[in-house]
Amino acid sequence: MAGSRLPRQLFLQGVAVVFALAFASLYLQIPGLYGAEGILPARRTLRPQGKGRWQQLWETPTLLWEAPQLGLDTSQGLELLTLLGTLLALGALLLRRLRNVFVYLLLWAAYLSACQVGQVFLYFQWDSLLLETGFLAVLVAPLRQPPHHKQAPQGGLAGTSPHEGLPFWLVRWLLFRLMFASGVVKLTSRCPAWWGLTALTYHYETQCLPTPASWFAHHLPVWLHRLSVVATFLIEIAVPPLFFAPVRRLRLAAFYSQVLLQVLIIITGNYNFFNLLTLVLTTALLDDGHLTAESGDSHCQKRPTSWPRALLAVLSLLLELTVYGLLAYGTVHYFGLEVDWEQHVVRSRTMAEDGDPAHHVAGGGLPHLGTADGPLEVPYSYIEPSSHGHLWSGAHRLFGAVEHLQLANSYGLFRRMTGLGGRPEVVLEGSYDGHHWMEIEFMYKPGNVSRPPPVVVPHQPRLDWQMWFAALGPHTHSPWFTSLVLRLLQGKDPVVRLIQNDVAKYPFHKQPPTYVRAQRYKYWFSQPGEQSQWWRRQWVEEFFPPVSLGDPTLDMLLRQFGLQDKSPPRARGSGNTLAQALRWIRKQLSPLEASTLLWGLLAAVGAIRVMQALLGPHSPPSSPLAKEEKHRPAARKASGAAGRQAVPAPENCSSGSSQIPRRKK
Repeated sequence: MAGSRLPRQLFLQGVAVVFALAFASLYLQIPGLYGAEGILPARRTLRPQGKGRWQQLWETPTLLWEAPQLGLDTSQGLELLTLLGTLLALGALLLRRLRNVFVYLLLWAAYLSACQVGQVFLYFQWDSLLLETGFLAVLVAPLRQPPHHKQAPQGGLAGTSPHEGLPFWLVRWLLFRLMFASGVVKLTSRCPAWWGLTALTYHYETQCLPTPASWFAHHLPVWLHRLSVVATFLIEIAVPPLFFAPVRRLRLAAFYSQVLLQVLIIITGNYNFFNLLTLVLTTALLDDGHLTAESGDSHCQKRPTSWPRALLAVLSLLLELTVYGLLAYGTVHYFGLEVDWEQHVVRSRTMAEDGDPAHHVAGGGLPHLGTADGPLEVPYSYIEPSSHGHLWSGAHRLFGAVEHLQLANSYGLFRRMTGLGGRPEVVLEGSYDGHHWMEIEFMYKPGNVSRPPPVVVPHQPRLDWQMWFAALGPHTHSPWFTSLVLRLLQGKDPVVRLIQNDVAKYPFHKQPPTYVRAQRYKYWFSQPGEQSQWWRRQWVEEFFPPVSLGDPTLDMLLRQFGLQDKSPPRARGSGNTLAQALRWIRKQLSPLEASTLLWGLLAAVGAIRVMQALLGPHSPPSSPLAKEEKHRPAARKASGAAGRQAVPAPENCSSGSSQIPRRKK
């Protein structure tokens, strides 16, 4: 990993950005999700079992065990933790000296602590990915950051150990696992939409939270959708091995292909901080030479090279051409791509006979095991039981010992396409008399057919995401839904604010509904030309029966899922200064919509960085390589002609090396 000083700094800054967004987004939703009046109160997850303090902390590693010592309940402790995490992450982003081991260890520990009480709302793959990436940031970060004017020689990083390159290799390995597994599971799932190259004809419409661009992408030509699926397989399966290619330009080509995929996903889908985090991982494919403003091409063209280096350059070029040729040939051959020039379409041998796999798949399989964005991950070895059984028993024990720390996770994105016959969507309704029903509109998920899909990124509305998963099966597969119905009947304001932050837009803001029920619909994007409509929908069935407070059906479901309020929460921190400060901060921030607040946070960080650049030193800190270039003329003048002949031949720019020629000695 020679010459990785700048990519490592970029990686650490990127991890800080993602932590700040994740903590801030979660903070805004804590009262409705985990408060005493929330859907799944966090206080139920931390119950002392009479075990020792350290054993209890090891089995459930969360700093929230210490919340009572501060006079706070669990949800208040979670608010404090997320606020501190946000501030600490912003500090690491803005202040170079804070990008050290201890800060990233605190960030990782804080997010792990939140995940321990997050229950189903924090069971997403990006939460696991952030924890694993955050732990790698602990390994990548130095014990201390040197001042700007003190740099380690040869692209090193002061304050680090000789094995500093190994953790950054692990970042590259994590990126490989994420992308390669995401491509492989699409094939092992045997989903006909992926095998038939028609997955993207459904994806933009059926993903959890589409963007306005999703509507336009959905109406692109089918042949372009098929080519996009082929490109997805290419980028996720064939390109990741190039992360470890010995030729630098192959690694850079792999980097830009991954960036292209992630940017397109960001434009056409609201996937919170997930794609940004993936982009942060791609920094492991870069080097100092690629990130510096100077170009080494002119030096390489003017300096003679020895024949071994010239031969190496030719071999590198031949290897590049061979790789590109194999990728092109393999894509055309294995997918059987053919261009029909008369009909202006691209055909594939893998297509179903009728071109529509929807006739062969119903529902897309089990939602919590088959969907790529699901809250549960399935290790690949479990998908192949024979492989799982042949693993060394010591590996099972080692993984089991640290599994709760989420230091290593399994990934697999978009394993199966769901909603091939129409996007299932749950619509909540309330009534005062049981006869006249009013729909309860969510801020983010599809509901009103005339409302355009919102742009939510980088915020993740976790209730809206879980509503998408709930629609894929019966309500009994989502026990939290019964608790949501109960809170709406009780008129709990924190839960109402998860649905509509502007309470005036909630149809029952003056008085809670007497009855609540839920219907299942199927949604489709509207066709071009349909005026003022973004969606079409059709009623399918009743999802949740009409219930009221005290209804035997509701009470039975609450008992069945262990969601009854058996005892009122203990009043903590009523006169506590810290608790009062938390309530004051919440009161100031609660009127702000989450996406607006997060974008405002990013804008503030950007403004501060600009001010730092303007008020800082007029000449930017130069790298050791730039300093060497600065002193070369004086060195050449003093050395004379004989010294000039002793200059070693530089590496050819077309070779796989990322180093720049050194000055003579």
